[in-house]
Amino acid sequence: MQFTIKHLVGVAVVAATAAAPLAPAAAGHSDRRCAQRFDAVQRQDMESFRDFKADEWRAVHDTEAISIDPSGKAAYGIEQIMAGAKTHFERKWAIWSWTELSRRVDGCRTAVIVYDATYDIPSIDYHQRALTTVTYTYKHGHWLGVLDQGTYLDAPS
Repeated sequence: MQFTIKHLVGVAVVAATAAAPLAPAAAGHSDRRCAQRFDAVQRQDMESFRDFKADEWRAVHDTEAISIDPSGKAAYGIEQIMAGAKTHFERKWAIWSWTELSRRVDGCRTAVIVYDATYDIPSIDYHQRALTTVTYTYKHGHWLGVLDQGTYLDAPS
């Protein structure tokens, strides 16, 4: 069976949404305010990784977050995730860019974004392009990344 990017995006969004906790919306928070707060956290997540700001990137992830890179390697918990990203933050030699393909924010509960993302290291002529799905949850008054999964769109070079 052949899958298109459209199929993969749909499967990723459905799976991430189904796996997200279904806690009631936080009292006193409108959906619009939650969406605005989510926008700020989502920007911090993507831009702090791009700009090599490890502490800011760590701050928007749950301590029990899971990250699965496009090769299938999984990291469980923020400590493993940070250890896996150590070289990225220390060497500062990569160019991270993304295009948002879809977004779903469910009030003050969960949010899922699917990106077409590239990770390039020009000095070693490395290029990776992946479909990346990031799932967030609203926990203790804060949006936090809980699952990040990548799927190669182009074989890394």
